[in-house]
Amino acid sequence: MANEEMTSDSNSLFAASQIRHSWRRMIWSIVGIIVALYLGLTLILFLFQARLLFFPTRGIVATPATIGLAYEDVQFTTEDGVTLSGWFVPAKEGKRVVLFFHGNAGNISHRLESIEQFHRLGLNVFIIDYRGYGRSGGRISEAGSYLDAEAAWRYLVEERRVEPERIIIFGRSLGGGVATWLAKTHPPKALILESTFTSVPDVAARQLSFFPVRLLARIEYNSVERLPQVTVPILIIHSPDDQVIPYSHGRRLFEVAPEPKEFLRMVGGHNEGFIVTGQRYEDGLKAFVARYAGDQ
Repeated sequence: MANEEMTSDSNSLFAASQIRHSWRRMIWSIVGIIVALYLGLTLILFLFQARLLFFPTRGIVATPATIGLAYEDVQFTTEDGVTLSGWFVPAKEGKRVVLFFHGNAGNISHRLESIEQFHRLGLNVFIIDYRGYGRSGGRISEAGSYLDAEAAWRYLVEERRVEPERIIIFGRSLGGGVATWLAKTHPPKALILESTFTSVPDVAARQLSFFPVRLLARIEYNSVERLPQVTVPILIIHSPDDQVIPYSHGRRLFEVAPEPKEFLRMVGGHNEGFIVTGQRYEDGLKAFVARYAGDQ
């Protein structure tokens, strides 16, 4: 009888040991899967940053003529030999030119509302597509977008004979990073940044807090570092309702920007704030241009 009890106890202990071993093995398997997934996603973030940030489209869905504006279809070439496409939209008797850098998605044909707004303010507009966008050749990258911006500047200054003091650089969203870089290297009359970020890693750190994005970042557009070195009047425009780039980014850029500077508060989301804000938006632009970039 005692032997039977000992055998039963041994069997129970063995079974319990097997269960614990199975649980440990299952737990370690789950941990291994989680670690593998995390490392895999981290590798994707490192290798495919451009695909996660840039969303170009090729098709031109409309032109300024669609909204009744005359325009010139422009092609020009970057320092590294990429042919870019853009539009020059003249304003009647306009003396200032807005050099327009758009955001990370679509192409110039999705910016007709903004072109029309600047036109109503009596400003010529030169808007370009970065490499890989619209009818521009090449493949987009941060370094490439800076070459594109510089080529656009050269086109205005060298080919159209537009003096730098007649150029207002405008950047919306990702275009703000491009615009800030250009304004630092080639000072215009004024700089306008709308719904833009302090840097790409700052945005990514908030959205992807579980990953070491600052260590992984190969695309930066570090405007918060460059903006203090810009030597022209600056207008920062942002909305507290922006669901893509937090309002705090706009306020931070305003803090680091040197004088003279102004801040225009919009309403509405990231993609429609300039429309939702309506007349107050245009009045703010008009007042800034009159104050700092008007006829002397």
